[in-house]
Amino acid sequence: MKNGYRLSAATGLHKGDRAYQQDQVALLSHPRVAGCVMGVVADGIGGRSGGRKASDQVLLTARQLFEHYAPEAEDAGELLRQVGLQAHLVIRLTAIAAEQEPHSTLAAFVIHPGAECHWVHTGDSRVYHFRGNTLLRRTKDQSYVQALVDQGQMTEDEAADNPQSNVLVHCLGTPAEPTLELHRITRLRIGDSLLACSDGLWHYFTSEELGMVLHALPPRDASEFLVEKARSRAEGHGDNLSLVIVKLEPLQDAPPAHARS
Repeated sequence: MKNGYRLSAATGLHKGDRAYQQDQVALLSHPRVAGCVMGVVADGIGGRSGGRKASDQVLLTARQLFEHYAPEAEDAGELLRQVGLQAHLVIRLTAIAAEQEPHSTLAAFVIHPGAECHWVHTGDSRVYHFRGNTLLRRTKDQSYVQALVDQGQMTEDEAADNPQSNVLVHCLGTPAEPTLELHRITRLRIGDSLLACSDGLWHYFTSEELGMVLHALPPRDASEFLVEKARSRAEGHGDNLSLVIVKLEPLQDAPPAHARS
């Protein structure tokens, strides 16, 4: 990337057809290091107030730890692991104090100057890495139906329509320690896109569709298109949905960066 690159980004958030919003999303720029960003998606679970408290706590923890993070001296993978562990602990304490059952998923990534990237996830919110319109890798859902797929007892298509598709085997706030899956990308390339999103979005798209949209459209337009298309495909039964997109664009061709909340 001798000609340089810039990050173009957008977020999206919609209540869907639910009575209240339990998803939360953030795109954070490091306060001291230009070109260092964090994207976070949290899908809260646990009743009207419990789920929102859990997802709020994930974002609060992420903001606090990222603000004090030193990219030149600290490991981004460890930062993301601590976001999960510390948010999990506070959510557990909230559950004890309030006698609620708040839980949350977590899907988050950090991009460093130089385009090194780390991500973390637990639950069924996902992170996708596309090169152009080609999927290179995505997270694997920590869900009951994914376990059945892994065991050969169900196909991916059957899992998508299974009524127990939202039953998680790991997430933040459970009595057991969460299983935090970490991944490192040595260097992103120009034309690469990262998408973190909740199941209220990815449920309505194939990976091929997501890749085509992110490749063809700037992040803001892609975010608006995906939200609108998910709402249409939900046919009045849509869940909360949230997403954050970051795309590496050529420095000489890129439009001004923008974000949508």
